Amino acid sequence: MDILQAMQARHSVRKYTAQKIEPEKVQALQEEIAACNQEADLRIQLFTEAPEAFGSLLAHYGLFHGVQNYIALVGKESASLEEKVGYYGERLVLKAQMLGLNTCWVAASFSRRKCKAEIAADEKLVCVIALGYGTNQGRPHRNKPLESLCRYEGEIPTWFLRGMEAAMLAPTAINQQKFRFHLHGDQVRAEATGGPYSLVDLGIVRYHFELGAGQENFSWENPLLRRHKQ
Repeated sequence: MDILQAMQARHSVRKYTAQKIEPEKVQALQEEIAACNQEADLRIQLFTEAPEAFGSLLAHYGLFHGVQNYIALVGKESASLEEKVGYYGERLVLKAQMLGLNTCWVAASFSRRKCKAEIAADEKLVCVIALGYGTNQGRPHRNKPLESLCRYEGEIPTWFLRGMEAAMLAPTAINQQKFRFHLHGDQVRAEATGGPYSLVDLGIVRYHFELGAGQENFSWENPLLRRHKQ
C-alpha cells in the first residue's frame, strides 16, 4: 500500500482489539516520529500498551473502547503549532495505515491528566491520535460539495482537482470540513473558516492536498511559517 492508497483506505476507528503492535511496526513509527520532530521542531511522542489515558468517562462518552496505544502531539506554543501538529500528525496517521494499523484523531475524549506525554513549560499537548488494530476499518465520512470548499476562476486544472479530492478525504473535527482552498494561477491559498480545532484540520487537509496535487505543480500562497519537505 502506498501513501495515496492509504489516504483512500483510512477511516477513523474508535474501537480496538487487544492485539499488540509488533515491535518492527513500533520502530517504523518511532523513526517517522523522529523525522517529523526534527523537521518541524515538535515533540511528538508514541506510547504503547498504555490504556490509562483512555480509561476515563471522557473516552466512554466519546465511544472509544480498547485503546491501548496513542501518539501525543506536543510542541512549543506558537501561532503555527496547531497547523503543524495537523500536518505532521496526518503524516503519521497515513504511515500507520500503510503499516496495517488503524487510527483516530482525538481532541477531547481522553484524560489529559493521565496522558504520559512529557510537556515542558513552554509546550502544549494539542491532541492525541489513538492507534492500534481496530475491530473494524471504519467508514467514509460525508463530504460537502466541492464548490463550497474551493474558489477558482476559469477551468479547474487537473492537479488542483486531484488536490481537492485528496483534501476531501482528510479527517476533520466532527466532520466539519471548515476549510477552503483558493487557486490563483499556480498558487494556492488554504484557509480555515472557523470551528473547533479548525487550525489542526487545516494542517491535515494541507498535507492531503499536497499528496493529491503533487508539490511540483503549485506553491503555497500562505505557507506554514516554516516550510518543510516530507
